[in-house]
Amino acid sequence: MEQAKPFVISKQEVWQAYKQVKVNRGAAGVDGETIAQFERDLKKNLYRLWNRLSSGSYLPCPVRRVEIPKSDGKLRPLGIPTVVDRIAQTVVKNMLEPQLEAVFHRDSYGYRPHRSAHQAVGSARQRCRYMDWVVDLDIKGFFDNLDHALLMKAVRKHTDCRWVLLYIERWLTAPVQMPDGTLVVNAGKGTPQGGVISQLLANLFLHYAFDRWMDKRFPDLPFERYADDVICHCFSKAQADMLLRAVQKRLAECKLELHPDKTKIVYCKDEARRGRYPVTKFVFLGYEFRPRWVRNSQRGTVFARFTPAVSPKACKTMRQMIRSWRLHLKTTLSLEDVVKQIRPILTGWVQYYGHFNRALLINALGTVDQYLVRWAMRKYKRLRDKYVQGWQWLNGLRARQPGLFPTWLPSRG
Repeated sequence: MEQAKPFVISKQEVWQAYKQVKVNRGAAGVDGETIAQFERDLKKNLYRLWNRLSSGSYLPCPVRRVEIPKSDGKLRPLGIPTVVDRIAQTVVKNMLEPQLEAVFHRDSYGYRPHRSAHQAVGSARQRCRYMDWVVDLDIKGFFDNLDHALLMKAVRKHTDCRWVLLYIERWLTAPVQMPDGTLVVNAGKGTPQGGVISQLLANLFLHYAFDRWMDKRFPDLPFERYADDVICHCFSKAQADMLLRAVQKRLAECKLELHPDKTKIVYCKDEARRGRYPVTKFVFLGYEFRPRWVRNSQRGTVFARFTPAVSPKACKTMRQMIRSWRLHLKTTLSLEDVVKQIRPILTGWVQYYGHFNRALLINALGTVDQYLVRWAMRKYKRLRDKYVQGWQWLNGLRARQPGLFPTWLPSRG
């Protein structure tokens, strides 16, 4: 007869968490074990994890630190837990998330079920139409500076489950393995950006540090928050100045600070707002909001409206990736191979950045067509060094198969 465990965690909960981790994939942690390797002895590995979780003997491995380049040339640190730790974190997340979802703010969109970045951008677009000012908040190093004591205070407000509290504390204090192999111990703050549980904990922290505070102090000023990216709407410049000072003070109380260069007050200039102010644009979730000329299809008139579209930085990043493919040199590939290679990536870009002002994105991705023409001119002898005929070939292909690439499909709506 199996000895009773101190913590009641069902095997089904561990199995369900494993299936979620498998769908999300992810790289290997410090132990180098991939999902495929974990599955070679799946039953034994899952049983071992369940046994350790249930007995209280589970201890997380160090988190592997990787650094990915950002659009501004700097590096973004990410923490990659092992497969075992990701499954364990998912068990706790599945336990805690339903309770937190019941209290989270309606204008919090990041890493939440049935909510998306497009909803946040759409809400910001709508509010910019009737509110003249935006306070674009950038929290400096949020994930690296999240205070453990304040976070655990928030967690205990929603659960007294011993094993949930125990394992969250262990994950928060787990060391980080740097790229050079050295181990760094967290000094009472920070949670690895990239961990399964980190996103939920970040939302919980800012729910109390910002969302609820805004509802109490400034109930008439709406906002959109996607994790630590926050946009607040104001009716006047004086109101925006006052809000910014209050937010700075509030975050300082929560041991956080705003980035002095990236935080700004923006004037949402359009046809009816003609004042002159130095800052009239901001970027939110990869979309740049600024005044744009819009045509009224019914009246045929043109007017200025403050609207979102794919940001110049995002366009630059996409064009750099397109150039890195060096399609024009891959003449050994068939057209079908080229389509298989690049279509999934283009589809992802169009689905995300084409949600608002799709025409601007398609124009930015015109680089793909240029490389396809150069590829055809090298691939087919009849088109060699014939630029005009190369474009005629491409236009004919587009007319026959408009769905071959998502950038060729006409805009809808």
